[in-house]
Amino acid sequence: MHGLVSWIAGLFHASLLAIEPIVARYGYAAIFVTVALEALGMPVPGESGLIGSAVLAARGDLSIGGVLACVWAGAVLGDSIGYLIGRLAGRALVLRFGSYIGVTDERLAKVEELFRRRGAAIVVTARFVVVLRQLNGIVAGIVEMPWPKFLLANAVGGLLWTLAWGLGAYLAAESLGVLTHHAARALAP
Repeated sequence: MHGLVSWIAGLFHASLLAIEPIVARYGYAAIFVTVALEALGMPVPGESGLIGSAVLAARGDLSIGGVLACVWAGAVLGDSIGYLIGRLAGRALVLRFGSYIGVTDERLAKVEELFRRRGAAIVVTARFVVVLRQLNGIVAGIVEMPWPKFLLANAVGGLLWTLAWGLGAYLAAESLGVLTHHAARALAP
């Protein structure tokens, strides 16, 4: 149990170190942009930013409602832009630059077939898997998943991810703060 608490505390601390100076300077816009860019496939710390922002909210520096709204909107927008890129630029763009991230013709064909069969479920659950989170919008666009179906799945997946990592981190940080407070009082002379 002690190891788990230490691991959680370390995760929160690392997330705070990553996001705190950015949020202090740019506020909620930083959270929104960071998550949107990560959802679009950029190598930025979107999930760490979400956790760090939720911890800042638990500390009282931000509103948890504002954090959750910015994260959800950024997640949906980022994936929607990815969808448009996939839909407009299509397979040729991914094949041209995909080799830089290990996307081959064969791998793309397998992913396309999977999206055709289970596209909505993939979009919802991909939010929780690092590489899939960045690519699912683009692939959904490439395989021409219907926009209304994609948008609904994207919004639901973004909401579930936001609540799991954002509200989850917020509640865990609040609980950890309460535990730390009580432990400090119990250990005080």
